[in-house]
Amino acid sequence: MTSMLPMWWFALPVLLLPLWWHLQKRERTRTEPLATARFLPAAAPRQQRVPRLIDLLLLFARLLLLVALIAWLAVLTMPLKRDTVFIDPALASDAWAVQQIRAAGMDAATREPLPADVWNWLARNEHAWHPSARFLIVARKLPMPALPPRLAHTVTLRTPAPHTPAPAAVSAPAERHVVIATSPERLARWKALFAAFSTAGDNAYRYVLTDQPTPETELIVWDRPDAQPPTSWQSPLWWRTTAAGAAPERRGHIWSASQWPLQDAAAARTLYEQWQRQSCPPGAYPMPAIQTMPAQRKTPLPATLAASPEWLAAAMLALFAIERILAHVRRSR
Repeated sequence: MTSMLPMWWFALPVLLLPLWWHLQKRERTRTEPLATARFLPAAAPRQQRVPRLIDLLLLFARLLLLVALIAWLAVLTMPLKRDTVFIDPALASDAWAVQQIRAAGMDAATREPLPADVWNWLARNEHAWHPSARFLIVARKLPMPALPPRLAHTVTLRTPAPHTPAPAAVSAPAERHVVIATSPERLARWKALFAAFSTAGDNAYRYVLTDQPTPETELIVWDRPDAQPPTSWQSPLWWRTTAAGAAPERRGHIWSASQWPLQDAAAARTLYEQWQRQSCPPGAYPMPAIQTMPAQRKTPLPATLAASPEWLAAAMLALFAIERILAHVRRSR
């Protein structure tokens, strides 16, 4: 057994209260004077109380009730769980998962479904496992946490190795639809800017430039300071000149500049990087496919009172009922 809040065990001296109470509860007996008592020498009366079985049972029940209460406040747990495999439900019957479990020597381990936030879940609940227990996590993909997990048990992680496509299987560049509303003499500059964008970065995109928006349009470039866009034009992102005035409602996110298109290479690079970060947020970095993380703590993290086992609450309820019954029987005699 382990306690998550061991300071509560300093309350054990409270057990002396029932003992003191039972010692003070001496029965008073009625004495009647006898006529012949005057011939006897005077002596102080003495009382001798013989404890009955019901009194001993009542004292024992009250002591157990206090011990159960202190154990509940100290979050007494019984770490009986042993080696456990946390497996993604999608891999429960996968041959690769069975092979990884066998390779880790966890064939006889208990299997549980993988929690959504496995690292925080383990940190809150690992007090239920025996100190010598091991954890094996089998998942398709597990995001790397911001900080390395610090657990009190050894954790082995197994995920499928990332698939590397063959060079011949490289797909065609993705298309990104852009609407450019500008004068004919400035259209060539915009086309040159997007041609440079198509070769920048790690992802090669093919920009489809049109003059009318479609449902696939993700950017509208409004480079007409002397006019307002039609109210039917919609896009998640707009590039507008500051001289174009306030934009109507339902326009999406607006980026404005005093002069379009950008002529400075550094400014154009910054614009491109910000656009990519907004429209294509990077995914979470996956953790390495196979790794073993040793225990970083000697004991699990302290738990809250809500983590107290249910059997302790049930034991307190039962002991309280027994104590009330015994007290009633004792008074009725």
